Amino acid sequence: MAVSLTDNDDEDDFSETHDINVTPFIDVILVLLIIFMVAAPLSTVDLPIDLPTSSAMPQKKPDKPTYLSIRRDMTLAIGEESVYRAELIMTLDSMSDMSKDKYIFVRADRSVPYGELMGVMELLRSGGYTKVKLVALEGAPTAAGAPAASPAQP
Repeated sequence: MAVSLTDNDDEDDFSETHDINVTPFIDVILVLLIIFMVAAPLSTVDLPIDLPTSSAMPQKKPDKPTYLSIRRDMTLAIGEESVYRAELIMTLDSMSDMSKDKYIFVRADRSVPYGELMGVMELLRSGGYTKVKLVALEGAPTAAGAPAASPAQP
């Protein structure tokens, strides 16, 4: 009867490791990060409107806001679709997610005359849409209670 007292373990054999390899996971996360960084700017309304700035506190935006834009050439657009002034109320009425209780966010280019803006708001009021909010870019807040500095007049 022969017995061997030496260990017969081959040190050259690869043993199984039970650790998780996180390198592929990190690669996937980085690819997803790049995709979201590229896609995020594309999800906003893409009409070139030069908005004025405001120092008012920003308010919470609803889930699906309805934007009415007045472009530099005085044409109107709901979201990104152009609409004729005569068909504005009919188009708003035909939208499935629009109601007279829902706010309409009005965006007007900086070069749009005040009378033109008021004409569109009057058109909305005559159609029964009285909940209107004006959209502006966020500006630097002024001191509490102090009016914004106006340019000096000669």
